[in-house]
Amino acid sequence: VGLMARIRDQHGITLPQLNIGGGHAIAYRPGEESLNVGVLAGRVRAELEDGCARTGLPVPRLTLEPGRAIVGPAGVAVYRVRAVKRTAGRTFVAVDGGMSDNPRPALYGVRYAPRLIGRPSSTPPRLATVVGRHCEAGDILADEVALPGDVRPGDLLAVPAAGAYHLSMASGYNLVGRPPVVAVSNGIARVLVRRESLDDMSRRDIGL
Repeated sequence: VGLMARIRDQHGITLPQLNIGGGHAIAYRPGEESLNVGVLAGRVRAELEDGCARTGLPVPRLTLEPGRAIVGPAGVAVYRVRAVKRTAGRTFVAVDGGMSDNPRPALYGVRYAPRLIGRPSSTPPRLATVVGRHCEAGDILADEVALPGDVRPGDLLAVPAAGAYHLSMASGYNLVGRPPVVAVSNGIARVLVRRESLDDMSRRDIGL
């Protein structure tokens, strides 16, 4: 509002619209807080009206960009377990993805809550660390999360709230192709983005 007032005073232009962007939080793990749309709308509207009244501006059309709050919860990343290592004090579950499809845990410590899918398990849960395939110390997708004690190679782990960043931040790290994107609705699945192959990545090679 202060910027809009300066633009009016210096240039004689009253802007009709204010876009305050996005960045609204979502819950990645149980117990975390997510965006409360009603509370946000009430507070933003009150602040906007108060600021405009103090500066003599008409209340502009207000625009928000809650992209992550919409697409984040809509996506689920699915990994296949490649190996399980059990020691006296820890269990490590290695999956077929990692830093290449989701660098956020390694970059700034985001942690997720993977769950076993595809088969039932009555085995009591055990704390496990889910690691990626890239042989890097920071390639950890989830640290000390509860997974069934009988988790084994071939199992599928689902990671909720993966819609916002997994694909957009995925890379060809260690020449691991980016994963596909599959839309699922009412029991029907359709590939939206196909899996990236080694041939896809090698097409840019010009050769000697």
